Amino acid sequence: MTVTRREFLLQTGQACVGYALGAAAFVAGVQRFSLINLLAQGSDYKALVCVFLAGGNDGNNMVVPTTTTEYNAYASARNASGLGIPRDSLLPITPLSIGNPFGLHPSLVEMQSLWSEQKLSVVCNVGPLVQPLTRQEYQGGAPRPYQLFSHSDQVAQWQTAIADRVGQNGWGGRTADRFARHSSGFPMLTALSGGIFTRGQVTSPLSIAPAPTALNQVLVLNGFGTGADEVARRSSMEILRGLETESTLESSASRTTQEAINIGQTLSADVTLGTAFPNTTLGNQLRQVAKVIKFNASSPALGLGRQIFFCQLGGFDTHQNQVGTQTSLLAQVSQAIKAFYDSTIELGLDRQITTFTLSDFGRTLQPAGAGANVVGSDHAWGNHHLVAGGAVRGGDFYGVAGPNGSVFPVLQLSGPNDTDNRGRWIPTASVEQYAATLASWYGVNGADLPIVFPNIGRFPMQNLGFMS
Repeated sequence: MTVTRREFLLQTGQACVGYALGAAAFVAGVQRFSLINLLAQGSDYKALVCVFLAGGNDGNNMVVPTTTTEYNAYASARNASGLGIPRDSLLPITPLSIGNPFGLHPSLVEMQSLWSEQKLSVVCNVGPLVQPLTRQEYQGGAPRPYQLFSHSDQVAQWQTAIADRVGQNGWGGRTADRFARHSSGFPMLTALSGGIFTRGQVTSPLSIAPAPTALNQVLVLNGFGTGADEVARRSSMEILRGLETESTLESSASRTTQEAINIGQTLSADVTLGTAFPNTTLGNQLRQVAKVIKFNASSPALGLGRQIFFCQLGGFDTHQNQVGTQTSLLAQVSQAIKAFYDSTIELGLDRQITTFTLSDFGRTLQPAGAGANVVGSDHAWGNHHLVAGGAVRGGDFYGVAGPNGSVFPVLQLSGPNDTDNRGRWIPTASVEQYAATLASWYGVNGADLPIVFPNIGRFPMQNLGFMS
């Protein structure tokens, strides 16, 4: 069968893109990956690691107040249905700035350990906002996020930090754009799962498989081995890719293919870690992140001074069987993040790497259904998130104070933080404020924050203070 040159280019380009850069990188293939020399940056290396809890994690059961009045308010809403957690099962913590006791979900044993070491903070009641919003303003029709309570739209708003319209790229990608030098090299952004978070305007992510896949196997170019037919095929591909490059599609495919080949050659060896990781979905993703960071730090060919990673764990859309499901998922989160933090100590980079969570939204304080195998909760809004690392001002809660004067919401149906009567907390801190705090630590200067976060000027406080 005769194959035209265009068909050959498309086939080889698609093969390379499939194993190397993923769809997002193919679309942005005309752009060059950024390269910052780690040796020149010295100890200025920093990395952000996003862990997305897909489906909408229930923050109401992740962090629970345990003073008598506040716990009773929580229990009165949840215990009758079987959704509440007994007070003596919660893992005790006391935020430095609040002074009152709280409890972490019983599965977060490792997170309690990081909290006690002041390497973990909780950012409270965060969510997408168009502008600061009170219950009265919300019920009066004030602007609120586009398609509020929708999975796909809220996922996008958490990852783009744009709530009043559809964003075209992610805040992780736009953060990386501030460090792009438009030179060929290894990408600053690495995605272990799909999402718009790592898509920038001029930077694109490398998409790789999680561990146990070896680094020198994540970008294998199949069909171009040492056999005579394979050598001939490779030679033909090289010749064809050099012809008629004036076509935008063909030149883009050719450059993307070459970038894939270059990256595959760079990742020529695997690395090992002394830290043990759990053999779980998130554990294997974070293990691969740690390996890429170690490879970067030890390879003269890379030397990136900044890196951003995106991982994802699904299953948090707990309309039913929430008790068992969340127990299992949060144990996975806790064990994987702790193992990853331990690996940053092994690498001597614990103060230079920060891990943080995002999720679609919180969930209603009011249960949905009743009974151990039925009870769950519905889509809500504001949520609590974990931030871990050596540079985190740990052992405390952060955010924006609400109507009760605290960053932690009032757990009351139809109360001052509720949109209606189901316990959907109106966020007091915006995604922009949460993300800008991380981006500022990462090195984005104040003048560039409005470029990364177009709506940040609508919020009076741009830094929530949880990073040192």
